[in-house]
Amino acid sequence: MTATTTASDTAAAIAALRAATEAALEAALPPETAWPETIHRAVRYSLFAGGKRIRPVLVLAAGEAVGGPRAELLPLACAVEMIHTYSLIHDDLPAMDDDDLRRGKPTSHKVFGEAIAILAGDALLTHAFHVLASVPPAADDALVRRRLAATAVLAEACGTTGRIGGQVMDLESEG
Repeated sequence: MTATTTASDTAAAIAALRAATEAALEAALPPETAWPETIHRAVRYSLFAGGKRIRPVLVLAAGEAVGGPRAELLPLACAVEMIHTYSLIHDDLPAMDDDDLRRGKPTSHKVFGEAIAILAGDALLTHAFHVLASVPPAADDALVRRRLAATAVLAEACGTTGRIGGQVMDLESEG
């Protein structure tokens, strides 16, 4: 941001990044009507529940600030948002925090049942890595290396020394 950047310029830039993220997320997922419909409805219910999209906006803004093309950054932004949503679905489950509402709406397990909510979270986690690892057939070696490195960083951040480990610590510290 420069000294001449106004608050409305910043708001417009953030809105554009959110819109790009929404379009990319929409394109990255099978439609609700894909078989089996229940899982696709549950995935979309949670992913498009009205979040602020702060994480993908930060991915895009940071990447563009260092010269990354938006088209190359969008898969990472989508993967980060899918992983975030997966973590929220699982965190809301009765065995975790047992929340009934998320963003003012019934949580996934309240709408679709606990088993489908677990599978929706799992679907988002695995699809995030599919989106990130999928590169165009004509991709250059540098893009493939960047995507592979990003995949490794995200996988570690999701694992037992990251997000899952943090959830374990949260569960063990209750009471």
